[in-house]
Amino acid sequence: MYAVAGRVKDEDIALVRDRTSIVEVISETVTLRSAGGGNLKGLCPFHDEKTPSFNVSPARNVYFCHGCGQGGDAIKFLMDAEHLSFIESVERLAGKAGIQLRYDTEPGAPAGPRPQTGQRQRLIAAHAAAVEFYRDQLGSPGARKAREFLAERGFGRDTAERYGCGFAPDSWDSLSKHLRLKGFTAEELTTAGLAKPARSGSLIDRFRRRLLWPIRDLGGDVIGFGARKLFDDDDGPKYLNTPETPIYKKSHVLYGIDHAKREIAKRGRAVIVEGYTDVMACHEAGEPTAVATCGTSFGVDHIQVLRRLLMDSDSFTGEIIYTFDGDAAGQKAALRAFEEDQRFVGRTFIAVSPDNMDPCELRLARGDLAVRDMIAAREPLVDFALRQTISRFDLDTVEGRVEAMRRAAPLVAKIKDREKRPEYARKLAGDLGMDLDPVQRAVNNALRGEQAEPRATRQQAAADSPQRLVEREALKLALQEPVLAGPMFDAVGPENYGDQVLQTVREAITQAGGAASSTGGVVWIEKVRDACPDMGGQMLVSELAVEPLYVDGQADPYYVQVTLARLQGGALATRIRDLKSKVQRLNPVANKDQYLALAGELFSLEQQARALRDQAAGGL
Repeated sequence: MYAVAGRVKDEDIALVRDRTSIVEVISETVTLRSAGGGNLKGLCPFHDEKTPSFNVSPARNVYFCHGCGQGGDAIKFLMDAEHLSFIESVERLAGKAGIQLRYDTEPGAPAGPRPQTGQRQRLIAAHAAAVEFYRDQLGSPGARKAREFLAERGFGRDTAERYGCGFAPDSWDSLSKHLRLKGFTAEELTTAGLAKPARSGSLIDRFRRRLLWPIRDLGGDVIGFGARKLFDDDDGPKYLNTPETPIYKKSHVLYGIDHAKREIAKRGRAVIVEGYTDVMACHEAGEPTAVATCGTSFGVDHIQVLRRLLMDSDSFTGEIIYTFDGDAAGQKAALRAFEEDQRFVGRTFIAVSPDNMDPCELRLARGDLAVRDMIAAREPLVDFALRQTISRFDLDTVEGRVEAMRRAAPLVAKIKDREKRPEYARKLAGDLGMDLDPVQRAVNNALRGEQAEPRATRQQAAADSPQRLVEREALKLALQEPVLAGPMFDAVGPENYGDQVLQTVREAITQAGGAASSTGGVVWIEKVRDACPDMGGQMLVSELAVEPLYVDGQADPYYVQVTLARLQGGALATRIRDLKSKVQRLNPVANKDQYLALAGELFSLEQQARALRDQAAGGL
């Protein structure tokens, strides 16, 4: 039994229950679909779930969630879903059903109707009266700037009326006085966020000299306002919204949801835009599923609202389409959206406006069809996120490709549809111009939650790589056996050394006169040491001068030839890999000449590599 706050007659409560359709009440916030046997089901609004466990029985006018145990009638649903008291829920349903409630009174007092005094109803009533006041002001001489603002964006008087647009006049307390005359108290207006106390102790309006949009909840009640600055001497923010109140929670509110909710459920998709005029533009252009946040970023609570409307579950997947400007701020917002994207089971997309235009600007410049085409040309959000991530790196370098892979692999790992991950790993490898194996390993590591290898570990792995061993061996020959290495060593330049420190030592050998000029010994070693520009290179020279060669017995000219051939072959392999990566990323149709030129260069390098492999036949 509910704790009754107020004394509505029992027969009137029974009448409210009898005349209220629980399906209509719940459908304001939850999309319901057939569950068989005359029952309906949807995603529970009281707890987060992926599979519908929230059941409604139209025949019995009750609901029950098998997941969290919540259940009851329409009155109980409003109490739990909108945090209303029992009396507020009864009064709200009575108002919708056209029932005049009667209240029991103290003994001796006449029975009869009583004004509905629940806090929510009073705050809703104050906002409804404010909408009428602001709407009337939009036609006044002082609102010319507001009307011009709307007209410049393609919205005439009929459109403004349809969305309830209004104007806050150039007065400190005109709304407050108007609502006080209608019986609202100063405390109610302050609690509603419509007014605020002045320093003098009097009450002043929260909005002044601004264009206003009423913000409605899922049920269609006005719960707040968004106000746009119009005049240059207004030193306030560009947009000013109602503050947090008992009925207005900005993290839960989506502008346009009252207009869009049925189309969102019907079409199975929602379009997320950034501003009030963007919502209006999309709706007017024939995309009635557009909604926008109100002074805050798109977050978890907004997602829960849309999931219930879309019935975003394991068995039914809708579409969420984000629209952002093509500029840097819009791209950053899209990447933030990808982080929240995984909370949806359904598919998520992004539609980027051309030329950095928002939907309102696009409609004004190119018409309704351009807005619909922009949304129709949407691309999966994960594709956009990957492209934006790897675009920050120089893919013509090994370091750039590897770092891009490290940043992008976790995005692939986050894709909720596991069957798509291998395909996106292949796509990422192609976009980077890399082999699939290292990309797949990076994705798997991200899936396991493993951190990237510490820098020292990566350096040790690089130190043990076959190519670096060959580079070290060549330098050891030049330092320990300069007479033997002689001209063959000097002919293979520093560009064949991938390790920068080893390359520094190779350059120091040239500075010291080259291996062919030396007769060896400690004097030669010291001469090379002195030519090294830093302590690291000098220490490495000392190390290489005493490290044994990888050859049984004495080194001979053939061993020098094989070592240097392998050195050049490794460097050539790196160049071939880089060139293949560049060719792989080119579109052969759109970049025909460049593609053919690079393909020719690649063919020549591969021929040289084959010749070096033949020359280096044998083993270290």
